[in-house]
Amino acid sequence: MPRTLPLRISIRDCLVLVLLVIFNTIHVTDMAYNNMDIHSKESKIKEDSNDKGLSFSENEEYLKNCPSGDQENVMECSSLQYPCITCERGIDCRYGGFYNYTCNVQPKIVCNGSKVFNRTAMCRFCYQTDKWEHRCDQKANCNSLASPLKYYLTNCTVSDEVICLGRRRFLKKIRCSWTSGTRWGTALILALTLGGFGADRFYLGHWQEGIGKLFSFGGLGVWTLVDALLIGIHHLGPADGSLYI
Repeated sequence: MPRTLPLRISIRDCLVLVLLVIFNTIHVTDMAYNNMDIHSKESKIKEDSNDKGLSFSENEEYLKNCPSGDQENVMECSSLQYPCITCERGIDCRYGGFYNYTCNVQPKIVCNGSKVFNRTAMCRFCYQTDKWEHRCDQKANCNSLASPLKYYLTNCTVSDEVICLGRRRFLKKIRCSWTSGTRWGTALILALTLGGFGADRFYLGHWQEGIGKLFSFGGLGVWTLVDALLIGIHHLGPADGSLYI
């Protein structure tokens, strides 16, 4: 029978094999990241085009809120607001300073005067605007009375009259503060008058405590006084985590 030679692999061969495996892994991972980066850039270009109104040429949705037909009182072009106009400026400006923005009236908009004009505005990105200059989507699934205070991310949109750099719709972290219409005065009056029957607890949505308060006659008066005090200092609020109005 032929004699089988033993297979010998040196330490150097093992190191070379390991390096080849690592190199191939890095190469494949790099290609995957490059593909992801290309897709992300394409998505970014599409989003920026939507923010600047470039996609309006397809559906022209801005015409719903802008003068686009024969009207008796035609506005001046320089008095139009977003989305009837698009204003641009380079980012080579100092934050907080006032600069001229070049504004263009959207196609098919009817107005008097030149459709290209300048407008002075502060140099800042849209996410840097003050809270009264943008509106945010409120969420009602968080506890407004939690301690420490809770925050959540939501979409915010800059008001039409504000001119700013970047995207007009952005994410912002805001404090959880919403209301379901519960009145603090009503809750306090119920606690002082019908608190022994649990009326204040029922009004606030604390049904289990309300039943317990009802059958214990307000904890013989002690529970009634405690709840009235807690409602008076806003420590006891609606069961859904909302704020008083």
